[in-house]
Amino acid sequence: MLDALPPCALVALTGLLGLLVGSFLNVVIYRLPKMMEQQWAAEYAEFAELSGQVHKPAADTPATEKLSLTSPRSRCSSCGHLIAWYENIPLLSYVFLRGKCSVCGTPFGVRYPVTELITGLLFAFCAWRWGNTPTTLAWCGFSAALLALAVIDWDTTLLPDNITLPLLWAGLVFAALQFNPAVGLPDALWGVVAGYLSLWLVYWAFKLVTGKEGMGYGDFKLFAALGAWFGWSALVPIILMASLIGAVVGMAMKFSSGLREGGYVPFGPFLAGAGFTAMFFGPQAILRAVGL
Repeated sequence: MLDALPPCALVALTGLLGLLVGSFLNVVIYRLPKMMEQQWAAEYAEFAELSGQVHKPAADTPATEKLSLTSPRSRCSSCGHLIAWYENIPLLSYVFLRGKCSVCGTPFGVRYPVTELITGLLFAFCAWRWGNTPTTLAWCGFSAALLALAVIDWDTTLLPDNITLPLLWAGLVFAALQFNPAVGLPDALWGVVAGYLSLWLVYWAFKLVTGKEGMGYGDFKLFAALGAWFGWSALVPIILMASLIGAVVGMAMKFSSGLREGGYVPFGPFLAGAGFTAMFFGPQAILRAVGL
């Protein structure tokens, strides 16, 4: 059935699918870090109990609601109003509700429709670029995962294994199935090895010289995942582009007094930006752009 669709219809339908996926990404971006915190708290409580250091919460301490990606239902953070299905239609509901809760009028963040729109545009680009092929679905999944990682890391300085590791394995499977003729399985495998070890070595060199941690282990895994998708030869242009993007954003934040306490800026979003650049234009185009 999809084979009979004209290219413009395929692009439009894939873009609509992206809007729906973007709505789900908003849930992932908000809830996954909180789910990780709940898991860490539970593990700490279990360890404390086993070690005999039980700390019982006060009787008036409210129980924390257990989160998952599917429950409880989305609600207004101010008044607790449960979001109805017709209030959760990508882009349209935000416009019709004028960006506010229908009950208490509390403004919703503009990030929600922006995430949906960006995901829709990324999916539409993939359909335009690769057509009605499994490669389109693969790059759509890559785009969704990379966007979620970028926003989560920007908000929390976390790059969850729940996303980085499946992204890495998907890149290897992508290469093994030969969805991308430019990257074979050996190239992808060595991309994983080189991507992880290169940042791991930088991390330890920086820590030995300064006594500080310059990045987290999640950055190693994300760079390894990019190596799986683009091959080992793409790692140099990707790290150059990530550094360039990071330098520009960092200087802009410094001059606008937007740096966080300690002057720390997560590196994951810049790796993600370089990954998208490589997807749009190809890794070699990055080298040409910087004169190499």
